[in-house]
Amino acid sequence: MANLQMASILEKMTGKDKDYRYMATSDLLNELNKEGFKADSDLEIKLSNIILQQLDDVAGDVSGLAVKCLAPLVKKVGEPRVVEMTNKLCQKLLNGKDQHRDIASIALKTIIAEISTPSLAQSVLISLSPQLIRGITGGGTSTEIKCECLDILCDVLHKFGNLMATDHEILLNALLSQLNSNQASVRKKTVSCIAALSSSLSDDLLAKTTIEVVRNVGSKGIKSELIRTNIQMIGALSRAVGYRFGPHLGDTVPVLINYCTVASENDEELQEYSLQALESFLLRCPRDISSYCDQILHLALEHLSYDPNFTDNMEEDTDDENHEEEEEDESATEYTDDEDVSWKVRRAAAKCLAALIVSRPEMLCKLYEEACPKLIDRFKEREENVKMDVFNTFIELLRQTGNASKGQTDMDELSPRWLLKQEVGKIVKSINRQLREKSIKTKVGAFSVLKELVVVLPDCLADHIGTLIPGIEKALNDKSSTSNLKIEALIFTRLVLGSHSPRVFHPYIKDLSSPVLSAVGERYYKVTAEALRVCGELVRVVRPNLEGFGFDFKPYVHPIYNALMSRLTNQDQDQEVKECAITCMGLVISTFGDNLGTELHACLPVLVDRMGNEITRLTTVKAFAVIAASPLRIDLSCVLHHVIAELTGFLRKANRALRQATLGTLNSLIVAYGDKIGPSAYEAIIVELSTLISDSDLHMTALALELCCTLMADKRSSRNVGSAVRNRVLPQALTLIKSSLLQGQALLALQKFFAGLVYSENTSFDALLESLLSSAKPSPQSGGVAKQALYSIAQCVAVLCLAAGDHKCSSTVKMLTEILKDDGTTNSHLALLCLGEIGRRKDLSSHAHIETIIIESFQSPFEEIKSAASYALGNIAVGNLSKYLPFILDQIDNQQKKQYLLLHSLKEVIVRQSVDKAEFQDSSVEKILKLLFNHCESEEEGVRNVVAECLGKIALIEPVKLIPALKLRTTSPAAFTRATVVIAVKYSIVERPEKIDEIIYPEIASFLMLIKDQDRHVRRAAVLALSTFAHNKPNLIKGLLPDLLPLLYDQTIVKKELIRTVDLGPFKHIVDDGLELRKAAFECVDTLLDSCLDQVNPSSFIVPYLKSGLDDHYDVKMPCHLILSKLADKCPSAVLPVLDSLVDPLQKTINFKPKQDAVKQEVDRNEDMIRSALRAIASLNRISGGDSSMKLKNLMSEISKSPTLWDKYYSIRNE
Repeated sequence: MANLQMASILEKMTGKDKDYRYMATSDLLNELNKEGFKADSDLEIKLSNIILQQLDDVAGDVSGLAVKCLAPLVKKVGEPRVVEMTNKLCQKLLNGKDQHRDIASIALKTIIAEISTPSLAQSVLISLSPQLIRGITGGGTSTEIKCECLDILCDVLHKFGNLMATDHEILLNALLSQLNSNQASVRKKTVSCIAALSSSLSDDLLAKTTIEVVRNVGSKGIKSELIRTNIQMIGALSRAVGYRFGPHLGDTVPVLINYCTVASENDEELQEYSLQALESFLLRCPRDISSYCDQILHLALEHLSYDPNFTDNMEEDTDDENHEEEEEDESATEYTDDEDVSWKVRRAAAKCLAALIVSRPEMLCKLYEEACPKLIDRFKEREENVKMDVFNTFIELLRQTGNASKGQTDMDELSPRWLLKQEVGKIVKSINRQLREKSIKTKVGAFSVLKELVVVLPDCLADHIGTLIPGIEKALNDKSSTSNLKIEALIFTRLVLGSHSPRVFHPYIKDLSSPVLSAVGERYYKVTAEALRVCGELVRVVRPNLEGFGFDFKPYVHPIYNALMSRLTNQDQDQEVKECAITCMGLVISTFGDNLGTELHACLPVLVDRMGNEITRLTTVKAFAVIAASPLRIDLSCVLHHVIAELTGFLRKANRALRQATLGTLNSLIVAYGDKIGPSAYEAIIVELSTLISDSDLHMTALALELCCTLMADKRSSRNVGSAVRNRVLPQALTLIKSSLLQGQALLALQKFFAGLVYSENTSFDALLESLLSSAKPSPQSGGVAKQALYSIAQCVAVLCLAAGDHKCSSTVKMLTEILKDDGTTNSHLALLCLGEIGRRKDLSSHAHIETIIIESFQSPFEEIKSAASYALGNIAVGNLSKYLPFILDQIDNQQKKQYLLLHSLKEVIVRQSVDKAEFQDSSVEKILKLLFNHCESEEEGVRNVVAECLGKIALIEPVKLIPALKLRTTSPAAFTRATVVIAVKYSIVERPEKIDEIIYPEIASFLMLIKDQDRHVRRAAVLALSTFAHNKPNLIKGLLPDLLPLLYDQTIVKKELIRTVDLGPFKHIVDDGLELRKAAFECVDTLLDSCLDQVNPSSFIVPYLKSGLDDHYDVKMPCHLILSKLADKCPSAVLPVLDSLVDPLQKTINFKPKQDAVKQEVDRNEDMIRSALRAIASLNRISGGDSSMKLKNLMSEISKSPTLWDKYYSIRNE
């Protein structure tokens, strides 16, 4: 039946009736597109012949359908048919009638696009390539045929260039000859062809191409249009091959700079093409172009104002009041000449400068000195498209400034941000002129500049707000303003309101509020939503606090409220508008509630109604949290019970964000309005929140427990509430406390919960204590309790005792000391931890000899008991330093065997004192220091580490004494002492500001320069200290990095003198003593990339150091993969030139197979390493221009062909 149907279609396709032919061709297209369509050899021949015949159909719509048929046909017929069709189409193209040439070209392009297998491609290319070359180089070939052949060849080269390696030289010679063609269209298409070919050329042929093109450019007597073509060719080559063009810059850049400089006013295209090529070099060959950057900067700046046909006689400092006259006269004085193409030069210069800014962050200071004033001046550019490029270039300068100073709060003199701040006045003055222009596009661009300026330099416009207000007003009020302009103006207004002091805006609130409130009523939802967000900021500015600044906010309350209410009550609007209206109304009620008498009763029910809608539910819950937190104590009586009931129900919803927001809102409402909420509502809340307490979501757990504590703390809570907590929440809490995951806010909330139970007197202390102690006992189902859980239980016991009072606390301590006399490991372990936690919070000196009882546990055969005893002794000493600290110090002197444990006790004391910022007595400090320094040379690494931590934490308390003492020992002849004092410095550097910072700053070099010490332990200690500085206090070390980085990089190299062979009898084992040092060094570089990127020169690090690390041990490879990923994302221009050299080690890693007898741990480690390498590869693959690396292309091809690797890569890429 199918064959009969096909025969009928083919018969109709040859009929005389055009409509029949069209319908039949359409039916054939449908058949060919069916997945199950198959054709035998006879049918294949008939189909290919008749479709080729239809291509020549006099009816254009029929031939068009025939072309569409070719796409599925290529996939349904055999190779011989495709080759045959290609040859016939080539003949039509080269020798056919003019009217058939276009359709033959389209058909050939269609076939090439559909070829998907390398074997078919090879077969087609064998016959197609020679014919295309003949069409391009043939003496009698018309320009039209050459252009068609070049177009098709360009498609072929883009898709199959790497399959044509044997023909590359022939193709290249054929194409190079066409660069000198008299026809501009041929030259233009030849440039595209050579660029497509170049990405797959060998280095030798690429060099040959470049030499030929540069020779053409430099030839004497060559026509100017041929020079332009060859310069275009240079730019196209660099864009196509990327970093591979780097070695040829020495030959090309001086030529281009020279042409740019000496070109006549009549040859502006030459200047444009030269600048475009230089732009390409900056982006694609960032390392090799470095030595020319200064010259290119001066060239770009010079051509940024290139305008020989126009003289700007306007006064720079025209008074603002004359601006309207300027606008009227502008159209009369504007130079208009269709022949003037100088704007192309200025546009190319702007883009070249933008490329320089993006690729050379290290030149930012120079750019501010030289480029920034010029860019600001060029905001006056008369050609709108060029002006947009100038704006975009300036925005790039601002963005790079933001990137370079990310995370820095201070502003060093002559830093990019400081230099930018000096220019703010000029920027605003110039931008204000642009905001007065008639062009919408110009005003949008001006606001984009202002937006970026506020993001990079918050609070920089405080002195200029008054001059900017008219521009904002005009953008929002002018009837000619577009939605896009209004949105940009509103976003800027929101950013500036949120980043400046409210006082700055008070003189201008009247002028600002009117257009913003008008924008709230706009029809376009994006304008409305943005206007509502601005209203939110406006509310905060108008009344920043209840005291006020002497500013009368009352006239603005009702206009803002009315504008919002009209949006809040409108159901038929976009979700974004609804959410913004709800959020803003929450702010209005919380800020102006005391001035909204009857209006509250109108808007609160509307908010409750929005809470019932699933789409606006979450936003409304958050709005009620803002209202509840208001110090105005807004009267919510008309909706309170309804709101509480709704919120209680939300705790059962699956939406995590909703449950989270609900817990916070309920907490705020109960704190503020608990006296108006009944006990029955409390009970219902407790029932619902009890289900949210679990270690699977600790953040939610913390919020639920905090809400429970708020409910228990309310003195109006009934016994039923206490009973609900005891029956519902307590069992969950006792399960939670056994979790090894419990930490942070959830643990603090749990402690507060147990204390709250005691205070509420709804649960007996003894029962609670018994429950807590019992939770530490092993169960048949789950076995023993995790170590972390014992610490959690101990902390909760301590909080419980303190809440119960002195008598209960004392009896508990006695009970715990009795437990220590038993042999039960778990009981003793927990008892010691509990004593430590209680002792830290309360003086236990009234319990005689408690320190002796604890220290007896140092004799235990169990390590965890000894560790717990050490912890307990140190924490008890915190409760009474004057009694127990001398005891610990005396024991350290006299008990050699117990020194390590006693040092840990001392560490607990010192760490707690440093956290609490408490000081020791001078006599104690001297004794502690003497003791610690005596143990610096200990053979045991564990002892040295404890000593270092103690010294570091004392340094936080007594920096004036410690820093000189530590510095003195950096020159000690004992390597262990030098290492210990450097690690001590590491422990003294914490994230929060401390008084040690200014004392250690001048001495940092003394410690960190030990990175070049002879001893590897000292070097590793210095690397770890540098890492900590980079993470916690990067500004303290930035000045030292030029000297430190080469030394740090040196630590990443495998050093043969640190590799030794250990003879184990039957076999020999190789030990690499430098492994930990290399790993630490790479991890330090990783940290520096996050905090000091502007100081690191990635190009000098990647090769050879990172490349070496990628081929190192597993422990080194992992941080190297992470570094490579960061560099690919943050500094792609540094990675691009050396991409090929990085592919080999990554390829080796992903293809590594563990031995057949490898244990599970080895297999798992290898899997982790492969995933890590694939993550780095995914980052490399995202680099713009990475497609010019054939090695990376081949690696991606290999990954795509391996199902296992591809699945992993795909999941990583989509993370």
